[in-house]
Amino acid sequence: MTEETKTDAKPAAAESAERPSAIPPDEMARLTDEIVGALKTVYDPEIPADIYELGLIYKVDIDDDRMVKIDMTLTTPNCPSAAELPMQVESAVAGVPGVREAKVNIVWDPPWDPSRMSDEARTVLNMW
Repeated sequence: MTEETKTDAKPAAAESAERPSAIPPDEMARLTDEIVGALKTVYDPEIPADIYELGLIYKVDIDDDRMVKIDMTLTTPNCPSAAELPMQVESAVAGVPGVREAKVNIVWDPPWDPSRMSDEARTVLNMW
């Protein structure tokens, strides 16, 4: 059935909220923890802190097919690592057991600023 023929259908978001996830909760928790761990292995080459603690990761979405979509930003639009960081993130996350594929979407809204950093990153960078 195409989208045009679903005149009385509920919005897709409502349908997915009512349908149980194909990934059991304990497996989803494991995937989430391991994805965060993988993200913490990727460092901005100009800053001695990982991209997760820097607050560059805005959203991680794991769908029922184990496709992981990541919204991330960079510290500045002119970041010299703009071409390589997204590929490093995709590679790190795709290496997590159980992840089918990882795709990074670079976003600029909201813009990154130092307030997004974790206490761990602030400590490493001595930014108190």
